[in-house]
Amino acid sequence: MKVLFLTHSFPRAHGDAPGSFVLRLAEALRAEGADVHVVAPGALGLASEESFDGVPVERFRYAPRRYETLAYTGTMAEEVRASLTAKIALIGFLGSEFRTAVRAARRMEPDLVHAHWWFPGGLVGSWVNGLARVPLVTTLHGTDIRLARSVGVARALFRSVVSRSATVTAVSRWLAGEARSLARGVDPVVAPMPVADELFTPGGERSTDQLLFVGRLNRQKGIELLLRALAIAQSAPLLDVVGAGPDEEDLRRLTAELGLTDRVSWHGTQSQPRLADFYRRAAALVVPSVDEGLGLVAVEGLLCEAPVIAFASGGLTDTVRHEVTGLLVPPGDVPALAAAIDDLLRRPDRGAALGRAGRLHALATFAPSSVARRYMEIYQSALASRAA
Repeated sequence: MKVLFLTHSFPRAHGDAPGSFVLRLAEALRAEGADVHVVAPGALGLASEESFDGVPVERFRYAPRRYETLAYTGTMAEEVRASLTAKIALIGFLGSEFRTAVRAARRMEPDLVHAHWWFPGGLVGSWVNGLARVPLVTTLHGTDIRLARSVGVARALFRSVVSRSATVTAVSRWLAGEARSLARGVDPVVAPMPVADELFTPGGERSTDQLLFVGRLNRQKGIELLLRALAIAQSAPLLDVVGAGPDEEDLRRLTAELGLTDRVSWHGTQSQPRLADFYRRAAALVVPSVDEGLGLVAVEGLLCEAPVIAFASGGLTDTVRHEVTGLLVPPGDVPALAAAIDDLLRRPDRGAALGRAGRLHALATFAPSSVARRYMEIYQSALASRAA
């Protein structure tokens, strides 16, 4: 089976975090007998064609280099909303991705197209579907659903894309429910993305009081709420912050205002191997985000047996099961988050049993081999529906 992947997020080098699960799925599918070709955007310093562990990747140019800022930053929607230049670049992005996808499709003659995120990949995939007459599988990851929910024209485009898709998948039950509420008749198959179980493993000595946050430094990821919880937690824990984002300056200022400067360490974005070391060392991983599509950070932490404390929101409830694989508190409840931190750090085992159970759950659900077999079944079903 030959599969053409369309994605706006894909690793730029080995160990790069953006879109790493897309590469991991492609690699796992190869082990199941699928031939995957990836179309992804270019960026400064990237070759137009390369191969990642046998997976061919074709990258497209969409603007002069100084304006090619839409991909790999996690801020595409914000940039397009705020800048005319970014809006123009987006038009170039869609056109270039379509041309590159059509060229790749003519060359490899795929059995189907798999678009990651309904926008922009799914939209482009629907055009390729109309031209090449091959089934389209569209996977919803979370940020794309927030786009469809918040922008009027995006909702209409979303409905068009899912109606043109032979199969729609979502990486969590919550995300599937959100899609159903936005488009009548769509019933996504819940199929999460794979996580690097060979990289994220337990080991080493775990801290007794060092919490960990990993993610974009913005409002949706909830780090402001975590800082406020840290300020009132009786156990006075420390915090490692891994990530970057538009709110970093404001968050550092808030840290000083809360008197936490000596207890919070800022580490910026880290490679995945380095990130695994943070997970192994943390007393607990705290995931205070709201409406998370899945929460792969939580999965990575559990694979390293880090106890996870999270808001009971979005797809996180698929991964973190209260008092089984971690602790869940009501979304946005700062005092409850502080109390959960205190509770875990005061336990005799400091949540070690939760971490062990979490790793077993994560291996059963997110191991690349298991996920790849699930997607092969989805592909076969899409092809069978087309034949019928």
